[in-house]
Amino acid sequence: MHLSRFSRLLAVLVLVSGGAALSQPQQRRQLNSYQDTEMTLEERNAARARPKSNINAYTKDIKVKEEPIPWKAIGLAVIAFAVTAPFAWRAYKGTTRDIAAANTFGVSSSRGSEDASEQ
Repeated sequence: MHLSRFSRLLAVLVLVSGGAALSQPQQRRQLNSYQDTEMTLEERNAARARPKSNINAYTKDIKVKEEPIPWKAIGLAVIAFAVTAPFAWRAYKGTTRDIAAANTFGVSSSRGSEDASEQ
């Protein structure tokens, strides 16, 4: 029970001191330092005549490195598919033949002859 009171007191002290530390102004900026002065006609024309800043202008000198097409990987994939395609076709045909032979819906001709021979 004593430990519980101590931990509650510690939690309250941490929250109060943390809140006080965060609420202190670190460095206040003077927002009133901006002086709204009227520009003369010459100053406005000079500001308009200045070249506009382009944030993408730095990319003129940068060369974009293009990744080459991975021809070796593409060729290896084509060869792998060409080698495995006949085996896959043979397995597909064998599986469809087995499924067609094991058709459980309806009466197949092989079942009808087996049932007739048993009687």
